[in-house]
Amino acid sequence: MKVLIVLNDAPYGNEKSYNALRLAMALQKDHPTVQVNVFLMADAVYCALADQITAQGYYNIERMVKSVISKGGKVKACGTCANARGVANLQLVDGAEISTMAELAQWSVEADKVFTF
Repeated sequence: MKVLIVLNDAPYGNEKSYNALRLAMALQKDHPTVQVNVFLMADAVYCALADQITAQGYYNIERMVKSVISKGGKVKACGTCANARGVANLQLVDGAEISTMAELAQWSVEADKVFTF
């Protein structure tokens, strides 16, 4: 089975990205044969930036993205969204990539389930 999770909101300020990545991690833990693909759009492209520093005891989206990738998940960020925010040339988390709407469309038709946050 393939699951696509599409994030639209910034990594901090609300818990949508946090909850989306929690779902991705739970799927990987409890259903290791499921392929998890995460696509970051709009302000969610900030989720893939490296070197995030958060307050002690606060969740860290970078660590969560790394966890998804380390367990075989794919994390891609919309290139148009990244360009619009001036982050397309910044360092991303190892394994995360800038992508396209064409790839999101492909992931969508290949997915058995799609979640949006």
